[in-house]
Amino acid sequence: MSLKGKTLFITGASRGIGLAIALRAARDGANIVIAAKTTQPHPKLPGTIYTAAQEVEQAGGRALPVAVDVRDEAAVQQAVQQAVERFGGIDICVNNASAISLAHTEQMDMRRFDLIQQINTRGTFVTSRACLPHLKRAANPHILTLSPPLSLQPRWFADHLAYSLSKYGMSLCTLGLAEEFRAAGIGCNSLWPRTIVATAAVEFALGGEPMLRRSRKPQIMGDAAYVIFNRPARECSGRFFIDDEVLYEAGVRDFSPYSLVPGAALLADLFVPPDSQPPPGVQVEELRR
Repeated sequence: MSLKGKTLFITGASRGIGLAIALRAARDGANIVIAAKTTQPHPKLPGTIYTAAQEVEQAGGRALPVAVDVRDEAAVQQAVQQAVERFGGIDICVNNASAISLAHTEQMDMRRFDLIQQINTRGTFVTSRACLPHLKRAANPHILTLSPPLSLQPRWFADHLAYSLSKYGMSLCTLGLAEEFRAAGIGCNSLWPRTIVATAAVEFALGGEPMLRRSRKPQIMGDAAYVIFNRPARECSGRFFIDDEVLYEAGVRDFSPYSLVPGAALLADLFVPPDSQPPPGVQVEELRR
């Protein structure tokens, strides 16, 4: 398996899971378009598009940092054009940019509601649409969206309806794109973590340090995405993957290196279907808000 010479357009790649996916591909010598908003250091959040570019190049890849707000269609189109001019095309589109707010319905103000719908669902649609003409010309094209399986259990909507609508909207993009572009040979899939992952979202929206200690490193998502990218796109589309299932199928048996704190009890992420069981030897407890 190798992504050498492939070009990945990754939204939200300045930190967290997006950066982990970028760095795993960079180790093969891939070209990474870091399409994210952060151009200046944030007082609480690590990384900018420029520090991410440095990490990508240190890992062995080539980087193109581009300041992009996925809500801005023109900015996304311009970023895609810059990527094509720099690297000659786009092989893989990763819809990672996402906003989170777990407020209940009565506490959700409409400004925040519109923000998470525009970044999550609309941003996924806009970015995928902009990349499609170039993906059609790629040898093994993939669209990977960081969104959950479409398991319509009422409990996933009762406590955070607005956020669930936005993430399931991303998953519906996967469902529709996979079928619409099946004949074109574009593999359209979603990837979701079984456990909470040590990102800024967990630190600031889900409970801080106690949650982080029971999470996995973003590298597990980077490794799982890498496996998906190397599958034949025509044979791998319309799937909703869980990270450790992908890796177990690929031969991984020891998942302990992915734990942020060795031996700590892991917490399940939202939206994981009850019929999806962790690999043998992995213990995961249900997340309770």
